[in-house]
Amino acid sequence: MRKAFTLLTAILSIAINLLAQTGADTVSRGEKTSVYTIYPRVDIPLIAAGAAWDVYGFSQISKKDGLTEAEVLAKNKSSINWFDRWAVHPYSHSIDQLSYIPFYVAVPLPLAVFGIDNKMRKDFWKLTCLYGESMILTGVLYTSAVHYVRRSRPLVYESSSPMDKRQSSNSQNSFFAGHVALVGTSVFFIAQAYADYHPDSRYKWAFYTGAGIATGLTAWWRNKAGEHFPSDIALGSVVGVASGLLTPMLHRTKIIRNKKLSIVPFTSTGQGLALLYHL
Repeated sequence: MRKAFTLLTAILSIAINLLAQTGADTVSRGEKTSVYTIYPRVDIPLIAAGAAWDVYGFSQISKKDGLTEAEVLAKNKSSINWFDRWAVHPYSHSIDQLSYIPFYVAVPLPLAVFGIDNKMRKDFWKLTCLYGESMILTGVLYTSAVHYVRRSRPLVYESSSPMDKRQSSNSQNSFFAGHVALVGTSVFFIAQAYADYHPDSRYKWAFYTGAGIATGLTAWWRNKAGEHFPSDIALGSVVGVASGLLTPMLHRTKIIRNKKLSIVPFTSTGQGLALLYHL
């Protein structure tokens, strides 16, 4: 997961530099209004601060202490809340590895979609910047939760799980489901961006359906592998879906139109709105 964030941060840095050099973050070039607007004074500091926190958060997570054998053996399922207790599973290496497939596919997938789609390709770096922002914000919430909350994974409570796995520091990072959150962010960002660039497309609901399946499948495998409780997965899903949908939504170029009145953004020496009334 840390390697994926490092790669994403590098790509995002390139995107920000190109946006700054080319002015791709402007709303309009006098031809047609862009789908999304980037606000450098807000987005760039937010991205920089979020990326810095992610790096710090991961460094702190890696310093967590594991459990002693006595602490592991003292773990009892009866101490688990009732809505999570039923879903405790022993560690499964094969399912754990399987759960990484949607993660490794989902993280770079938006970049491929941005490059393939004719309409999105024109805003490739802008979309890449917004996608990176959504992933970084998800990372901020994930690293904060894992850093400050120490919760044993379900596998720790199962005697059939390998003892070294039960004792490891990573097994104290159950809250919340990071893989599910990041997959959700990625695939729902794609779905929302496609819908915004193709508002009349009959295929846009297929993107939302596919996003739900990918997120749900990741969630199912993470639980079956003994890595997360249902409550961890539920929160991870909410964080991922919200970040994936809201980041593009909040950057939509806002246009209000009627037959005679139009309100459109403009960029010149500054940014603002132009009110046009057709007589």
